[in-house]
Amino acid sequence: MNTYYKRREFLKFGAALPLALHSLGLRAAAANRAAPKRVIFICNSLGFYESNFFPAERGDISTSPYLKELAVREKMTVFQNLFHPGMETSNHDSEKSFLTGAPSPEAANFLNTISLDQVLAREMGGDTRFPFLSFSIYDRGWGCSWNNRGVAIPPMHDERQIFDKLFGEEDLTAKRRQIENDQHVVQCLYRDMEQLKQRGGDLSKIESYRNVIAELEAQLKHEEFWLKAKKPEVPDTLSTDQEFAFSTKIRNLFELSKLAFQTDSTRVITVSLDWIYGAISVPGATGGWHTLSHHGGKADALAKLSRIESEIVRRLSQFLSELDGIEEEGGTLLDHTTVVIGSNFGDASNHTCNNLPTIVAGGGYRHQAHTVLEQPTPLCNLYLELLHRHNVDAGSFGSSTGEMGLLKV
Repeated sequence: MNTYYKRREFLKFGAALPLALHSLGLRAAAANRAAPKRVIFICNSLGFYESNFFPAERGDISTSPYLKELAVREKMTVFQNLFHPGMETSNHDSEKSFLTGAPSPEAANFLNTISLDQVLAREMGGDTRFPFLSFSIYDRGWGCSWNNRGVAIPPMHDERQIFDKLFGEEDLTAKRRQIENDQHVVQCLYRDMEQLKQRGGDLSKIESYRNVIAELEAQLKHEEFWLKAKKPEVPDTLSTDQEFAFSTKIRNLFELSKLAFQTDSTRVITVSLDWIYGAISVPGATGGWHTLSHHGGKADALAKLSRIESEIVRRLSQFLSELDGIEEEGGTLLDHTTVVIGSNFGDASNHTCNNLPTIVAGGGYRHQAHTVLEQPTPLCNLYLELLHRHNVDAGSFGSSTGEMGLLKV
């Protein structure tokens, strides 16, 4: 199969399509306009050791060994007793449902649903060059983002390639050629759909064709518009320090997220801190992150694991602090950015998915420091509130049972 037909099949099945966009033709917010809302979801796929993460004293973040060192603690809320129903036997597959809440991701016939970031991209993404961005530590083909057909959207993982995509010089000739090829793909899909209709094909397949075509056409209009707009010019601030490559990778992904928000290149980002095979080194420890997460309560393994998790928290703290240090109209970049930090695991050692570690920072909310829910509560209740706070009129999302006033405004 040649390259053209490979791309045709790729587009047809929507492996990495943005959702239908709206408000095309609008440029990024001007400097004297109110700052836009943004949102970033960060999934630490092996979770955090519970005793080091949650505060020992209710309501007092300073009693958390990990969180007491976080910057801007007055602009964050730690939620305790959230979970995703239907994950009892999902193990690592539970990561697929981190932003969807779809149950039983380990099942052979599992079909995911749309992820929270993609619902938000419909509302928030149309005014920026990139309706959404999806990052991950390494290349495995999927991360946190899933389209409206439940298909994984492959995240980007190479920091240099991401920087070039966001801020590098565009090869306009090649881009126009790609757009023309994709327009031809759309025409072929129209032809295939008509042939299917003439043969009396399955109505659901015809509807699927129609949806893919509509998304592709919206995507192409969006790409054509942004061809006329010059990319922002920013200094290259990526670290090349390879002494602790794992920590550097996390730092660079957060740096790219900050730059993307600061330049209004996007307003929706996901970052998958997915576990990697083999040993990693952080200051004070070397070992397999996944192996150490199965610590079984052993002191030596926990000591090394805490070093890894503390390093992740340190990078999160740096990210939050830098967002809060960027002044905008009416506040800081952090005030206008909802940062959601969580995991698909409550306890990676036992592969349990209850009491998920969850932080919401920034976003301009009246933060409550530490909120302990009286009974296990679907994480999707919090997700539903996030949709409402970002002007998405949704009656439900995933396993949600309703709003609970978790985010104070």
